[in-house]
Amino acid sequence: MSSPERTELLVLEGVLTADQVARTVQGVLAVQRPDGAIPWFRRHHLDPWDHTEAAMALDVAGEHEAAERAYDWLARHQNEDGSWYAAYHDGDPRDVTDRGRESNFVAYVAVGVWHHYLSTGDDAFLDRMWPTVCAAVAWVLRLQQPGGQIGWKREDDGTPVNDALLTGSSSVHHALRCALAIADQREEPQPDWELAVGSLRHAIRRHPDRFLDKNHYSMDWYYPVLGGALRGAEAKERIESDWDRFVVPGLGVRCVVPNPWVTGGESAELALALWAMGESDRALTILQDIQHLRDPKTGLYWTGYVFEDRAIWPEELTAWTAGSVLLAVAALGGDEATCSVFGGEALPGGVEPDCCG
Repeated sequence: MSSPERTELLVLEGVLTADQVARTVQGVLAVQRPDGAIPWFRRHHLDPWDHTEAAMALDVAGEHEAAERAYDWLARHQNEDGSWYAAYHDGDPRDVTDRGRESNFVAYVAVGVWHHYLSTGDDAFLDRMWPTVCAAVAWVLRLQQPGGQIGWKREDDGTPVNDALLTGSSSVHHALRCALAIADQREEPQPDWELAVGSLRHAIRRHPDRFLDKNHYSMDWYYPVLGGALRGAEAKERIESDWDRFVVPGLGVRCVVPNPWVTGGESAELALALWAMGESDRALTILQDIQHLRDPKTGLYWTGYVFEDRAIWPEELTAWTAGSVLLAVAALGGDEATCSVFGGEALPGGVEPDCCG
């Protein structure tokens, strides 16, 4: 159960009071199924990435047993090849609604497992999940291209889609570093993973032409920072370059330009990226700006808001949006596990090639 100490950690001026923290945590728990699955919302679908994000939020709230059930769900339903499907109806593994398998969805289990371990210190959990993480990483790396970028997915029939997405590859970069941290903790060196993450980071930093052009999406803007491939001056330059394109003062972050639509998940993730850059003040402002998306009854957050029409859209309260808010608040509040996972200084960096030296 959530402790008063954990609740206090998530209190943030202008964002969440202690009562609101408790309501949001209960809102996420109410979405979780008895088998551990966390769909977007009840009677909707689950995807492995957002499921993991919601589980991480439960850990920052001290709901470690609920988070562990979420990871056990992933372990039980991992495909034999190491992947997961892109979507399951309300978390039911018998009802797969998208049989594609996306690389960043598969990789993200490593981020969640490492975060849970840092939150609990549970060596038995890490031992139990190690084969799951290894199988997932092996599946993802089979999609890595000669230039370092990660192919987007495999179709239902197994055909690889080798085109790479910058957002997805940046998320995979983060996941591979967490997988390396797990390997280091277990004293099981993975030199191939080190080379893979270094090559991927080099592609993100130096070769934008290796990724599909999706620069009208805000995630392509901030994810190289959030995923840890860019830090320092490179990160600051990237964020400053498109701040005015994507940030709507007082409302949050656009999902896509030029659409007049701000979204809670993208806004909270940008706040987390800003925190990782050392810009906590701007991160706090973003989190304060999106509180208009909060539903006071459930404690959850609406996915987005069309500001030209002054309308919530779509009309859905998603566990993962609440999860992203709680993770950003946890980082600002100094939660050690969250700071370690998203700050990046404590994560292995791999070996970056010097092909452009």
